[in-house]
Amino acid sequence: MSAIEGISEFLPISSTGHMILAADILKITQSNFVKDFEIIIQLGAILAIVVLYWNSLFKSIDVWKRIIIAFIPTGIIGLVLFKFVKSYLLGNLYVTLASLLIGGIILVLLELIYKEKEHHVEEIAKISLPKAFIIGLFQSIAIIPGVSRSAATIIGALFLGTKRKAAAEFSFILAVPTMLAATSLDLIKSNFSYTTSEWMIMLIGFLGAFVVALVAVKLFLTYVQKHTFIPFGVYRIIAAILFYSIVIRG
Repeated sequence: MSAIEGISEFLPISSTGHMILAADILKITQSNFVKDFEIIIQLGAILAIVVLYWNSLFKSIDVWKRIIIAFIPTGIIGLVLFKFVKSYLLGNLYVTLASLLIGGIILVLLELIYKEKEHHVEEIAKISLPKAFIIGLFQSIAIIPGVSRSAATIIGALFLGTKRKAAAEFSFILAVPTMLAATSLDLIKSNFSYTTSEWMIMLIGFLGAFVVALVAVKLFLTYVQKHTFIPFGVYRIIAAILFYSIVIRG
């Protein structure tokens, strides 16, 4: 589960969707421990971004301005709809699969019409503040399980004239306040009164997600500098169709 989190959190394939599908395949019951475990491994993935982008996160005021502005719409919408998402959307296989499928189609179509040009923005600090806010609006769509926070922000950034590498990096760094806010809401409601072995499982999951996310992000950045996001869109479509055909329809 931590490996799935580490790989999928920052790729445009939906970590939440994959965690829901993986839990269903592995027959993992959504107990309080499992929910807290998922929170902990998300924090491991966040730490990977903090380590990789230490200079960008803590030494560039221009980058932080854009990250904070992009976070505002997500924070407001997420807080308002938190209970609704938790009660009706999170864990819903049909919503997750539909989001994976539709998101994959949009990703493929966007790449077919998108042409990276010289005048496109290639640095996060050069993204205009209004555009940063709009990218944040795109990210807010990801409160729907299966949409993918990474995919939503990358699609928004590409649509607004940002180069692929800058779009991916903006998505990575924007994940830090977004995921910290989301996990904090869950942590407030968790008591974390577990056995020694359960704490050990959480520690292993945290470290696993951290290491896997480090590798996944580096490989992803190398990939996007020379290739499109079409393979990720195709993967989403195939994964949604296969899961529906094999697991749900059986």
